[in-house]
This record gives sequence, C-alpha cells and structure tokens, in this order.
Amino acid sequence: MIKVNCLNPIAEVGINLLPENFSVTDDFTQADAVLVRSAAMHELDLPESLLAVARAGAGVNNIPLDKCAQKGIVVFNTPGANANGVKELVVAAMLLASRDLKGGMQWVADNKDDDAINKTMEKAKSKFAGTEIKGKKLGVIGLGAIGVLVANAGIAMGMEVVGCDPYLSVGNALNLSREVKLVKSNSDIYADCDFISVHVPLLDDTREMFNKDSFAMMKDGVVILNFARDLLVNEDDMKEAIASGKVSKYVTDFPTKKVANMENVIAFPHLGASTAESEDNCAIMAVNEIVDYIENGNIKNSVNYPACDMGVCSKAGRITINHKNIPNMLSQLTGVLASENINISDMSSKSKGDYAYTMLDLDAVATEAASEKIKSLDGVIKVRIIK
Repeated sequence: MIKVNCLNPIAEVGINLLPENFSVTDDFTQADAVLVRSAAMHELDLPESLLAVARAGAGVNNIPLDKCAQKGIVVFNTPGANANGVKELVVAAMLLASRDLKGGMQWVADNKDDDAINKTMEKAKSKFAGTEIKGKKLGVIGLGAIGVLVANAGIAMGMEVVGCDPYLSVGNALNLSREVKLVKSNSDIYADCDFISVHVPLLDDTREMFNKDSFAMMKDGVVILNFARDLLVNEDDMKEAIASGKVSKYVTDFPTKKVANMENVIAFPHLGASTAESEDNCAIMAVNEIVDYIENGNIKNSVNYPACDMGVCSKAGRITINHKNIPNMLSQLTGVLASENINISDMSSKSKGDYAYTMLDLDAVATEAASEKIKSLDGVIKVRIIK
C-alpha cells in the first residue's frame, strides 16, 4: 500500500483520484508521497520511504529542493493549474488601480446613515474619478502560463500589450495572441508602459528587479502589478518611487509590514490562487503527478529532477534510477544489466543541473540482484523496480 501524507488540506476532488493501492496517512514519517500547499518543509526530517513531494501550486520555496534531490525525492509543482485564478485577480487589480473603487466604496460605508445619500453622492463622486484601461499600454514580464493569460486579457480589453520572456516556450507562444508585441529586454517594457505586470520566478537575476534603476527608466505614473513574488521588489526603492509620483499605484498579492503601510498601495493577502477552481485544479494535477511517478516512473513538472516520460510500460520490466549527473553513468548502468543477462529494449536518460534520471525498459523482469548492483554504483541515489 502506497501511503500519502497531506501536510495541508488538499481538495477532495484530487484525493478521490488516488488508486485503491494508495491510502492517506497522518504519519509523515511513514509517507511514500507528500501533498503540500504552504506548509514549511525545510526543518522536517525526510523519511527514507519518501519518493515524491507534490506542491499543489506553483511556488516551491517552502520545500528543500536540493535536500530532496540528494535523497532521490522528486519534487513536483502544478504550473498553470491556478493560472486563470491569478489572471482574473490581475485584471481586477488593473481596474482597482485605474478607478478609485476602494475610495468610492469607503465613502458609501462612511455615509450609509445619510438619508440623502443618493443626492450627496452626486457631489462626492468626482473625488473618485479615474481612467479607463482601454487604449493603455500593458507590459507583461514573463510569458508563462499566467503571463500569457494576462497578456491575452489585455488585448481582449482593448489595451496595447507588449511582452518579454527570453525563455518563452513553444506551447506558450502558440497560446499567445498574435497582437501581443514581443520585445527582447525588460527595459523596452519599462520605457513606455502604463501598467507593468510581472510573472517570473524568484532567481538571482530577478531578485529586486524593481529597484531605483528600473524605476528611473519608467514613465511617470506607472502602475506596477506584482502577483509573482514579494522579493522581486526593493521595498525601499518602491516607497521612494511612489512618493515621487514615478509609480502611481503598486498592487501586490504579497504584503509585508513595510508595503502594507505605504501610500498608494493596494495589497491582497495572497489571494491569487484562492478560488475553488484553482484549488481543485492544483489538487488534481498534483495527485496525477505522484501517481504517474510512483506507478510508472514518469516525471512531469518536477522542479528538482528532469522531465522524463516513457508512458505505461509495455515491456516485461522497467527500472528507474535517480543519480548524480556525472560521466560514465549510463555505461555502468547498462553494464550491470548486461552482467545479469537482462536486455534493454528502450531507455530515456535526462539531466537537470547536478542530478539526472534514467528509465530503462527491459525484455525481462528487473531482478533484486540487478537493483542492488546498481545501488552500489558511485553516484546512484535511488533505484526503483517499477515492473
């Protein structure tokens, strides 16, 4: 029986997809797989039984990726599963930044006891006048699953949209409206956009990408929309940019104490993926990922091991190996199987940084003897007989 531990509540629609040979356990120390949302895993002792961790969401900073990779634990996330929920909140953010809806709603709340509110509001409403977003220029930095939807939504609302992503995938490019103008660098977006929406991961070269230097390139009154990561913004520089009028509004889903106390900030308590649909989609994808990995050995959407997919095994046997990305590994693996008189009918071997993953389909059932010989090889982390 495969034991699955949920460190956070996971939507039932996903849990119900677990096959009969999978069961949910409250005991993390006995888990073969873990489903997690926001629970911090960095201080947890990872059990030897653990094969996979699936994050029901995109961000994985709550998971010790390298520690997992060293133990042969494959970490998955669910890219795109919550994309529509985030996109809709970005659209709402643009509207809130353009029209002082918050101020107008507060005026109504403050004057709710006024018997003549329907008349006094006619004089008060001029204070909350705003602008339309149709015809404005939207820059989208990062054209992944969310960025593409945001860019397409901008086109649908009559905006001029430019996008930048040096790593734009073929799939996302095909989903992107042909009306979106692609530019080569973020500076092309900074120069003349009225709205800038960022959808990139937190990396060394994106950390505090919004700073005094990038703000200096922007037009006065720009609106910054951050539904990606809080650390993409230098908060001190943002405060100065808002005070000077360079940034008219900063809308973020990641409030810190400093940001929450700034003027002209609209902040949400990390609501991007907080929809019933997003939670269901993430749960379904996360469960499917761990089931496919445990039952078939396939890796899809891993953040610490390479993608490697050979479908359902139709041969007599299948064995998978998590190993270091070092020279001469494949020849050693095939040599072991040859010494056991086991023929390889098909194989796939991929690498990602310091780690690699090899799948071998065999003309005979993989033996424990072969598995033990492979385990003894230098650089091998984990071996599994799938079939």
